[in-house]
Amino acid sequence: MLFSKIFIPTLRETPAEAEAVSHILLLRAGYVRQLAAGLYIYLPLAWRVMGRINRIIREEMGSIGAQEISMPGLHPADIWQETGRWYDIGEEMFRLKDRGGRDMCLGMTHEEIITWLASMEIRSYRNLPQVWYQIQTKFRDEARPRSGILRTREFIMKDSYSFDADEAGLEANYQKHAEAYNRIFRRCGLKFHQVESDPGMMGGATAHEFMATSPAGEDTVVLCAGCGYAANTELAMSVPPPQKLKGDEKDTATEDVATPDKRTVAEVSGFLKADPSCFIKSLLMIGHEGPFLALVRGDQELHEKKLQKVAGNFRVAHKDEVKNILGVEAGSIGPHNSTLKKFADASLKEGVYIAGANREGFHTKGIRPHVHFEAEWHDIHVAREVDKCPKCGAGIVLEKVIEIGNIFKLGAKYSQPLKAVFLDEDGKERPVIMGSYGIGPARIAASAVEQNNDKDGIIWPQSIAPFDVEIIPLDTADRETMDTTEAICRELEKQGIEILVDDRDERPGVKFKDADLIGIPFQIIIGKKGLKDGVVELKQRRTKVTERIAPSEVVSKVKDHLAVS
Repeated sequence: MLFSKIFIPTLRETPAEAEAVSHILLLRAGYVRQLAAGLYIYLPLAWRVMGRINRIIREEMGSIGAQEISMPGLHPADIWQETGRWYDIGEEMFRLKDRGGRDMCLGMTHEEIITWLASMEIRSYRNLPQVWYQIQTKFRDEARPRSGILRTREFIMKDSYSFDADEAGLEANYQKHAEAYNRIFRRCGLKFHQVESDPGMMGGATAHEFMATSPAGEDTVVLCAGCGYAANTELAMSVPPPQKLKGDEKDTATEDVATPDKRTVAEVSGFLKADPSCFIKSLLMIGHEGPFLALVRGDQELHEKKLQKVAGNFRVAHKDEVKNILGVEAGSIGPHNSTLKKFADASLKEGVYIAGANREGFHTKGIRPHVHFEAEWHDIHVAREVDKCPKCGAGIVLEKVIEIGNIFKLGAKYSQPLKAVFLDEDGKERPVIMGSYGIGPARIAASAVEQNNDKDGIIWPQSIAPFDVEIIPLDTADRETMDTTEAICRELEKQGIEILVDDRDERPGVKFKDADLIGIPFQIIIGKKGLKDGVVELKQRRTKVTERIAPSEVVSKVKDHLAVS
C-alpha cells in the first residue's frame, strides 16, 4: 500500500478535546476522527487494526466451536419487556418508535434477541450445546462519553452466547471462553488481568472481567501477588489493618464527650486525639423499605455498589431528612440507641469505638458491636493498599484498568421469561442454561495504544498493527532508491508480509516523524548514501535499534523479527 494512496491525516498539534493518551495519539496519527460526542469515524489505518483484532477473535472463537451469525441492531420493545430490562435500564438505552407507533430500541446488547432465536429453534437436548457469536455494532447513550474510543455511544462488540442443557455444560463453555479470551488478549499483545466481577444489569450468578492495565482506566482492580486473588473493587474483599487503640480507648464503659462544632471524622479524631480507625462512620440512607444506617470504620470509605448488592437500591439522605428522621445533624449520628436497620462493614464486628452520640455536639466513647448495636455484617468498604488479601493475608495492590472483555453465567435468567425450553432425555421440558461473553475490539485497540507508546507516538504490537513494515525511501526521485524499494516490496509481499510504502515527495524528517507517530513495528529506510555502501537500514519501532543490512538480506531479517515478536 502506498502512503500517497491511503488517507492518513496526521496532526502535529495535540487536539484540545483529547486527554487519554490513546485518544491523543489515535487522533494525531490519523486513525480516527470524532463526529460528535461519543461517535467516531474509523479511518483506513484504524479499520485495518480492527480487522486484525477481529481476525484473531474469529480464529479463537472458531477454536472453541463457536458459530458466527449476525443479528439486527434495531429491536422490538416487547422482547425486552418480557425480560423486564425495558423497565430496569434507564436513559442509556436509545428508544424510538417506528412509523406504526411501535416501541423499538437500538441494541446495547443482544441477550433478549439471541434467546428469542433459541426459543424458536432449540427443541431437544439433541440440539445442545450451541455457541453462537457475532461482531456487531451496539448503542448506549452514555451520559459522559470520554477517553476517545474507550467510552462511546456507538461501538463494535463481539458477543457470544452459549446454550446448554445443564449447569455442568455451562461451566464447560464458561471455561472454554475464559481460556479463549486469555489467548485473544495475549495474541493482541496486552497486559491484562482476569478478575471476579459483579454481574450488574446482565444478571446471573457468576461473572469475570478482563482488564487491561492503564492509567487511563476508569475501573480499579484489587490484586494479590501472594495467592493470585483478583477482583474488581465493586466486588473485591479486603481485610483492613487493626484498630490503632490507645490504652484509655479500650475501656468498656460508655461515656459521652463534648465535641463542639466537630462533625467529620477528621475533625473529631483530631479534637479527641484518637486514630480514625477508632471511629464508626454512620451514614443515613433511604431505601425502598425506608431509612437505614450504613456503618463503616472511620478510616474507610463506603463502597455504594457493594452496599447496593446487600441493601437494594438506595440514595443518600438529604441534610434535612437526616434532621427530620434522627433529630440530629449528620456528624452526630451513632449506631447505638437507634431502631433503624443497620448494614455494617465486617471490620466493625470487633473492637471498641467512638461514634456520634445521637445528640448535637457530643460523641460517645466505648461503643461495642453486639453490645450496643446489632447489624447485618458485610464487606462494604472501599479496598485500600494498606489492606490485606482476604484469602491469604498478603498485601494487595490496586491498579487502574480498562475493561476489554467480560463473561457471565446467565443460567435461566433469560430463557425462562422468553420460554427458551427443550425436552430432556426423559421428555421433560426444561429451560436452556445460558452464558454470555463480550469483547470490545476498539477497547483492545485503545488499550494497546495506552500500553505501547512513547514521546514520538504509537508502538503497535505486531499482531494488530495496521501494517507489518513501513518502507521509507528517502529520495523518491532517485531511480536506484525506488528500484530497491520495489524489489524489497515484491519479496516481502511473497512472504505474506503487509507493507506501507511512504512514496510521498516529503523531507526525510517528515517521513520519520509520521512513521514513529503511526507506530508500524518495523521500518526499512532506503537512501542513496546507504545504497552506495551496499546497505539499507532496518529499524525496530519499539527499541529504536537500527541494523544496517544488505538489501538482499533484509526480507529474511524481517521474517525472523516477525516470527519472534
